[in-house]
Amino acid sequence: MKNIKSMNLKTIILVAFIFTVSTSCERDPSEDVQFATFNNNGAIFLDSPEGLTDDFFKSFDPATGANVNGFGVDENEAYKGTSSIRIDVPSSTDPDGTYIGGIFVDRGSGRNLTGYDALTFWAKGSTTAVVDQFGFGTDFDENKYAVTLNGTELSTGWKKYTIPIPDPSKLIQEKGMFVFSANTASTNGIGYTIWIDELQFETLGTIAQPRPAIYGGEDLVEETFIGSVSTIIGTQTFNLADGTNQTVLAAPSYFNFQSSNLEVAQVSELGVVTIVGQGTAEITASLANVRASGSLSLQSLGDFTPAPTPTRDPSDVVSVFSDRYQSAPIDFFNGFFIPDGQTTQGAAPFGINGDNIMRYTELNFVALKTLNTVDASAMTHYHIDIQVEKADIAPEDFIRLSLLDIGPDGSSPTEGAYTISAADLIGNDWKGFDIPLSDFSSFNRSNISLFFFITDGTSPNPGAITDILVDNIYFYRE
Repeated sequence: MKNIKSMNLKTIILVAFIFTVSTSCERDPSEDVQFATFNNNGAIFLDSPEGLTDDFFKSFDPATGANVNGFGVDENEAYKGTSSIRIDVPSSTDPDGTYIGGIFVDRGSGRNLTGYDALTFWAKGSTTAVVDQFGFGTDFDENKYAVTLNGTELSTGWKKYTIPIPDPSKLIQEKGMFVFSANTASTNGIGYTIWIDELQFETLGTIAQPRPAIYGGEDLVEETFIGSVSTIIGTQTFNLADGTNQTVLAAPSYFNFQSSNLEVAQVSELGVVTIVGQGTAEITASLANVRASGSLSLQSLGDFTPAPTPTRDPSDVVSVFSDRYQSAPIDFFNGFFIPDGQTTQGAAPFGINGDNIMRYTELNFVALKTLNTVDASAMTHYHIDIQVEKADIAPEDFIRLSLLDIGPDGSSPTEGAYTISAADLIGNDWKGFDIPLSDFSSFNRSNISLFFFITDGTSPNPGAITDILVDNIYFYRE
């Protein structure tokens, strides 16, 4: 056998040459990689559904009052072509549901919408009305890039509507093509019809002057506790070609968030603020490299003691606000009766270690309203847990609880009231109240919708209770 060291030099050079040529002619494996791309079709409904699931309308949950019967395609009405989407908004007394709403979902894996700057459509109504919600990005999954336009005014003639995309670069694989929700709040409970046509994503090139904001553009200051969890609400405003400043609700994932102190507060991609330590931190944001107006300055007071967990049998409870029971959907937590002299701040609950708690500050009076009315006619008691955030309870302090039944026709309210005196209140600690409904002033218990907390009416009172925590609001029977 030959020793390799004695191989002919020409042979070595030849082998080296063959190896070099063969490897240089081979294709780089990275050149064969096919990166995933998604359908970039912007059409949703022209004369028919475009690339949507067979049942392209997916309704909101009927348990929330959604009516599933009023959606279809109208072959006799169109802005362009031969057909349009027809939405029959139910009356406020329809037994099958008092509002209609749902989503359109892409049939495939989602669409690449990065080349578009707006969702557009033509619409009209059988009467003038205000539609609660139009938008896109809601997919009944993460709703990661949801966009909502609230309070759209319809006329009886066709009109084009534009919903700007806050940041198109985010929409690489979007499945939620369209979302809508409509009720008869603007038509005094009378049902009506909406027609929608030429629904599509477009590149208009006239979407300008972005002005993102969080917390409504306000610089908020809040006290909080370790374990508190809340979600940032953001908006994006653009100037449209007709001069309109169009503001949409933009899902938190469109924003980039910053916390000035990660040892106190951390913010997730989904805009969830979690308090992890004691101290102070400021939350700010930007959208598509534009600084968002508004901020949240937090002072974490440390650990939090929750209200006692309710133990009553769920079959004996009608719950309004409690994580222990199936509770009523809430329309709003703060009615903001500003013309009537309301000063109360606080509009949404915050979560601490899985428990949602309401907090009101600068309280004089405030109302929580359920989306649907609550029937407590078979119940005997009203329960509520309250913590007064004040060390000393003055003799003149009180909290008045007021329950309003809206009446069978929605226009004849009755009110029941009960006053908690200073002697029954505790400073800086939870106190549970189990109040017989017979102790409330006379009112109808079958159709309750408004739950008021009142401390000093509308007159200034420096010693009054102004800050309270509230949890576990429910009726029960003994």
